[in-house]
Amino acid sequence: MEIKRDRYLNRLIAKKNNGLIKVITGIRRSGKSYLLFELYYKYLLSIGITENHIIRIPLDDIEFEKYCDAYKLYEYIKSRISDLTQQYYVFIDEAQYAITKEEMRNPDVPIRLYGVLNSLLRKNNVDVYITGSNSKFLSTDIMTEFRGRGDEIRISPLAFSEFYPACGKEKADAWQEYLYFGGLPHILSEADYEAKSNYLSRLHREIYMRDLCDRYDILDRTGMESLMKVISSAIGSLSNPQKIADTFKSSGEKVISMPTISNYLKYLEESFLVSKVERYDIKGRKYISTPFKYYYMDLGLRNALLNFRQFEEPHLMENAIYNELIYRGFNVDVGVVEVRKDDNGKKIRKKLEVDFVVNHASRRYYIQSAFALRDQEKIEQEQASLLNIPDSFKKIIISGSNTPIWRNEAGITFIGLFDFMLNENSLEF
Repeated sequence: MEIKRDRYLNRLIAKKNNGLIKVITGIRRSGKSYLLFELYYKYLLSIGITENHIIRIPLDDIEFEKYCDAYKLYEYIKSRISDLTQQYYVFIDEAQYAITKEEMRNPDVPIRLYGVLNSLLRKNNVDVYITGSNSKFLSTDIMTEFRGRGDEIRISPLAFSEFYPACGKEKADAWQEYLYFGGLPHILSEADYEAKSNYLSRLHREIYMRDLCDRYDILDRTGMESLMKVISSAIGSLSNPQKIADTFKSSGEKVISMPTISNYLKYLEESFLVSKVERYDIKGRKYISTPFKYYYMDLGLRNALLNFRQFEEPHLMENAIYNELIYRGFNVDVGVVEVRKDDNGKKIRKKLEVDFVVNHASRRYYIQSAFALRDQEKIEQEQASLLNIPDSFKKIIISGSNTPIWRNEAGITFIGLFDFMLNENSLEF
């Protein structure tokens, strides 16, 4: 089954031969290899690039394991570039496998992979593409190391607009499946509920947990998994290491120290499993240091971690909206609006939440996720924070119902879920 990923493919095509290292990052099994080794590879062939000028190296394949040694990797690539007058395209998949644990742990030890990439950059006839599942070493560090010569493309699991056409079901059924099993591309190839559930549970156990524990030398696998369950159970809720530590204490589970919790959260972010979202004081125009919100980058993995026992559609919908906004390239924060309310003749301060403050260049949107707008009281509750924002940027409520797009007398725009998820320009209405 060929799944269209035109958004990312077009970005790769636009960056071809731009003199930068194209760094494709994202969660394991989100489609990085498929994008590069299948879709982009076919594109290069279609414009006349011959197969022997495209060097493909999947470092997570046992046949290429010896090239996890950075020097052997470089020698192999150099041996394949036989004609200095012709252009070559180098694809290195899961490039973090060429970074040793010693290089990861010790900041004084140079990362040899970066030397390989630097050497390739100096060759005028080589265009370099790498994929990786660790943001610390394959996005942030590369951007610093190469001083503007790295070009990151962050890939997400399938957006609903990619998932729905490929799954062959009615919209409502496709949405329920998307919330339940998530958007990892292979999930579309699994036949039924049991196969999909087993696939996700196996991925979590054998790939994600193993990668985390191996990469970061985590000895307490049970502690890490317990932390992941706490985060999974509280998507869309405010949290921080102290609150999580308190949760462990109150539940009677094994106590995990705050520094360890902080490190574990950082590892989950670096591996693209969760995304931390900061809070922004809209009136004060400043960030609030703590607490944060955490969202799962794939809902199927979140549900599998909890054995598919917690299916709270309002929270899952909020998480899916967040992921969609990230897919569209927006910067997203959680908004806070402070208001003064009268309480028996006394003025009190109250903080109202805006689910998402969404920015892209000069554009900004304030968005609330509302699963059900049952009556006028619920509408007033959802729009209360939006009405207290003192600027003219667009204010939007996305509802779980399939209602037409409309704007009320207060200037709030209401968009149905499918209108939002399936139309990339929906926020412009």
